[in-house]
Amino acid sequence: MTDPFVQISTLPNGLRVVTRNMPGLHSATVGVWVNAGGRDERAEQNGIAHFLEHMAFKGTPRRSAIQIAEAIEDVGGYINAYTSRDVTAYYARVLDSDVDLAFDVISDIVLNPLFDDREIEVERGVILQEIGQALDTPDDVIFDWLQEAAYPGQAMGRTILGPAHCVTRFGRADLSGFVAEHYGPGQMIVAAAGAVDHDRITRLAEAAFGHLPAIDSGTREAARWQGGELRRQKKLEQAHFALALEGPSYLAPDFYPAQIFSSALGGGMSSRLFQKIREERGLCYTIFAQSGFHDDTGMMTIYAGTGGDQIADLAHLTVDEIRRAADDLSLAEVERAKAQLRAGLLMGLESASSQAERMARSLAIWGRVPDPAEVAQRISAVTVQDVRAHGERLLATARPALALYGPVARAPAVAALAERLAA
Repeated sequence: MTDPFVQISTLPNGLRVVTRNMPGLHSATVGVWVNAGGRDERAEQNGIAHFLEHMAFKGTPRRSAIQIAEAIEDVGGYINAYTSRDVTAYYARVLDSDVDLAFDVISDIVLNPLFDDREIEVERGVILQEIGQALDTPDDVIFDWLQEAAYPGQAMGRTILGPAHCVTRFGRADLSGFVAEHYGPGQMIVAAAGAVDHDRITRLAEAAFGHLPAIDSGTREAARWQGGELRRQKKLEQAHFALALEGPSYLAPDFYPAQIFSSALGGGMSSRLFQKIREERGLCYTIFAQSGFHDDTGMMTIYAGTGGDQIADLAHLTVDEIRRAADDLSLAEVERAKAQLRAGLLMGLESASSQAERMARSLAIWGRVPDPAEVAQRISAVTVQDVRAHGERLLATARPALALYGPVARAPAVAALAERLAA
């Protein structure tokens, strides 16, 4: 069932336009989601999708960098972008009277970045500082290391920011080449939500992007989960622990049970991990579990920070709770997790930015935008047995990935945790 309030059009060159008018709103979010991100990079290109996102804001033939910012902020709006492994997004939020302006600015920076040599050097310095900041933030960098441990030697396992030795080499030709290879109309989705008119947005998209020729961006490298361990011993106040198991993809039958399992396990203050490891044992301040998905793989991640003397106990208790949850999750726990998922879905419907993001990603993944009522119904239909069965599948195929940082000498090896999971 497709969301009846969503309208979708496809231009002759393959670019898709998706909108949702939200009555009562006086603002709108409009943006371009490009289905090209970190996992579309070759090894020598690692970090270029993110570099390109930065450079889009550094000037076009019509606007300087400051004029790009001022165009939106002069009308009280907000403009931003992000890069993930699957997508690069450029978007703005403005009042309804400024939707045309926002579309003009977003389309301008996506289509016409100058790639000025001087600005490239300036932004290179900014990104190198960003990389340095990430390396100095243990609870950021550990997730990059966890990704590398799970998918070694693959685009899926590399960082989004890229390593410094790649970033220092990128020039105009590299940026232009990535655009030519991946920024075709078939890889782009224009999404707008809030006080918007579908026909108007479609006409704007046709005028801005209709001339683009279709391109063949090739086939993405399929992700191959391997699992393994990355351990960095360093004198820090806390030992940082991140454990992951391979989960389902967006397209798998247990997509919803996977989310419910991770939520019940570590999705909030009432979750098993929080109650057992923080509240009962006092081994950490922060602990959580979450699920992440792609079209060909997925990951359940657990993170905690603890003392170097407590990390072995924390690791063993975490594994024990995963095994126990797969065996005896209760109806109350499953219903609570389902309520959290449904509430998150429905709360997101009240935000134009969340709506635009949801529509663009849904269209890219499933080729449609599911009706929220359908999604809520699918969540509600998940049974305790479905969730436990998902947990059993996690354990049956467990090849965990483990990342450790700080005073971690006493942490068990990933092989020991794998044996404990399978026990």
